[in-house]
Amino acid sequence: MSEPARDPETILLRLEWTVIRRLDGLLQGDYRSLFRGFGVDLADLREYQLHDDVRHIDWNVTARLQTPYVRVYNEDREVTAWFLLDLSPSVSFGSERVRKRAVAVEFTTVLARLLARRGNSVGALFYSDRVDAVVPARGGRRHVLHLLSRMLSRPEPAQAAATDLKELLLAGGRVIPRRSLVFVVSDFISVPGWQAALAQLARRHETVAVRLYDPLEMELPDMGLLVVQDAETGEQAWVDTHDRGFRRRFAHAAARRERDLRTALSDAGVDALELATCDDLVAAMLRFADLRRRGRRIAAGGRLPPHLGGSHDLHVA
Repeated sequence: MSEPARDPETILLRLEWTVIRRLDGLLQGDYRSLFRGFGVDLADLREYQLHDDVRHIDWNVTARLQTPYVRVYNEDREVTAWFLLDLSPSVSFGSERVRKRAVAVEFTTVLARLLARRGNSVGALFYSDRVDAVVPARGGRRHVLHLLSRMLSRPEPAQAAATDLKELLLAGGRVIPRRSLVFVVSDFISVPGWQAALAQLARRHETVAVRLYDPLEMELPDMGLLVVQDAETGEQAWVDTHDRGFRRRFAHAAARRERDLRTALSDAGVDALELATCDDLVAAMLRFADLRRRGRRIAAGGRLPPHLGGSHDLHVA
C-alpha cells in the first residue's frame, strides 16, 4: 500500500474536486442557511403581512399611520467561524481504514474552504491533552491551506490523562472575541462536567457540535477473544466477543451513552451533526444543510457509503 497523501495542496485540491464541486451543484440556495450572518441593518418599512414576525412591528409608525408597519432588515453576510478541534488520543481510533481524526480533518477543511471563498474568516483551537495551539481567524485559500497544514503536521498523540472537553470549551469562550459560528469537533469522549461550558459557549455564539464516531463503538462483532486498550490511558483488558451476553451488554451501554449525549447536546441548545468514519462527506454536508434549514438539534449519522465514496488517501499518522 502506498503512503497516504499528506501534502496540504494535494489534499485540498482533491477535496475541492470530490466534495466542494459536488456540493456546489447540490446545495444551491442552502448556502444562506448554512452560513447566516449575525449583524442586521434596517433597510425599509412596509405594511404588515400575515406571515410577518410581530416582534418587527414598528409601533411608532403604526400609531402615526393607523396601519401596522414592520421593519425590514438587511442581514450582514460576513461570518467568522471557529473550529474547536478535539484531537485527543481517542479521536485517532478507526475500526477500518478511516479514523475519526481523518474525518475531522476533512470536514474542517471542506467547511473552512466553503466559508473562506465567500469572504468569511476561519480560525481554530487545537486540543490534545490540553489546548496547545490557536490559529487566528483569517480568510482566503492560503489560510485554509495553513489550517490544513497545522492539522496534518500534529504528531500522533501519546497516551495521556482522560480528555477534559471542558478545558477546550472554556478556552474557546476566552479566545473568540465576538459573536461567531463555532464548530466543536469531537467524539465527546470526555470526563464529565463539560455540559455547562458548552451551554455557556452557546449563549454567546452560534454553536454546532460535530460529533465523531466509529460504528465499532456502537456494536461489537463476534471476533472471539480480544485485547482492547483504552486509547487515552493505555489500560488493557481481555474481552470475549464470542459471548453474546457481553456483546448485548456492550450494545446496551453504548445506546445509553448515545441517549445521554444527545440529551446533553439538546439541553445545551446546540445544533448537532453526527459524523461516522463510514460516512460520505457530501451526504454529511447535505444533512448539515438540512439541519440548519429546518432548525433541528440533531442530524443523525447512518450507515452511508464509504467515506468520500471510497477515497481513503487522507490518513493522519
